[in-house]
Amino acid sequence: MKKICTLNKIAACGTDRLDRAKYSISGDIAGADGVIVRSAVMHDMALPDELLAIARAGAGVNNIPIDTCSEAGIVVFNTPGANANGVKELVLAGMLLAARDVVGGIAWAKSAAGEPDIAKKVEKEKARFGGCELKGKTLGIIGLGAIGGPLAGMATHLGMQVLGQDSFLTVDAAWNLNRNIKKVVTHKEIFENSDYISLHVPLVVHDDPLINTKHMINKETLAMMRDGVVILNFARDTLVNDEDMEQALKSGKVAKYVTDFPNDRTAGMDGVIAIPHLGASTEESEDNCAVMAADELDAYLTDGIIRNSVNYPDVDAHRTAAYRVCVLHRNIPHMLSRTSGVLSAEGINIETMINKSRKEYAYTVLDVVNAPPDEALDKIRAIDGVIRVRQI
Repeated sequence: MKKICTLNKIAACGTDRLDRAKYSISGDIAGADGVIVRSAVMHDMALPDELLAIARAGAGVNNIPIDTCSEAGIVVFNTPGANANGVKELVLAGMLLAARDVVGGIAWAKSAAGEPDIAKKVEKEKARFGGCELKGKTLGIIGLGAIGGPLAGMATHLGMQVLGQDSFLTVDAAWNLNRNIKKVVTHKEIFENSDYISLHVPLVVHDDPLINTKHMINKETLAMMRDGVVILNFARDTLVNDEDMEQALKSGKVAKYVTDFPNDRTAGMDGVIAIPHLGASTEESEDNCAVMAADELDAYLTDGIIRNSVNYPDVDAHRTAAYRVCVLHRNIPHMLSRTSGVLSAEGINIETMINKSRKEYAYTVLDVVNAPPDEALDKIRAIDGVIRVRQI
């Protein structure tokens, strides 16, 4: 029986998908074969030698020591798209809160509670909290994936003009885009032509400005934007330079900055609508993430199938023989011939062999007719560059 450790409270609809005849569920990481985690920070945790996989019930994996896991042959999964609808809906709320001073109006109404003739005062004071409508405005979206793509479609239904930019748009994501979205090539086109700009990209540090996303909103890019632009950040805190944003808010270049990641600086900053990381905090999102994380672990532990890994290549291959040998290794020459050579020397016929790589790491799956002896598996483990070997 394999042991699954849940480091946070995981929705039962997820853990219930793990067959109790195959798995035990515990909050203790010692001896765990798999881990499901939400927000618990794992960087200083001692990871057991038995640990094969970690599934993050969410998109971001900054709480997981990815490099350490990769070197130990621990496959790390996330759950892209599972919380997309919850985030998308909150971005819409953010746009509405920025377009009309609902927050200020609520605060005024609360402060006026109990005053005589409050109804008359409402009619007098409401002009202070006026705003504009979203219809007819231009929304620029950077990142047209699981959240940005559906957001773009929703915005078109609200009567907004939508510009979209994505340097890594997949074919599947492109198929799902609303035909009324205008795709542009550069961030500059988004910055210069949008009334609202919404960020939906991961944190990437790179010399190429089309790939780099750290502090992509800064004094240079802010200067390209329309006066009174609204910036929405429901992706990553560090996509925005807080110092430059503060100056842009003071000057009026930016009308509102809506962020789901308040920090020491932005939480009390004038012009900021700070939301306490509520993007994925819906019952439905938590359920979806739990189900996807549990399914990813089960597929990998049972059949060596990798879906949605952040450190090893995805290999979604159904078995073609009774036994499967799974090899996590470095992406270097001659690994396939050396691995298959060991099995061939033992007279073991390989029915199917699949190999995929992801940067410096690779994954090879071999379906074989006969069970390889332990000696053969040890020989594969001894090959320079092999990180982990499993027979399933």
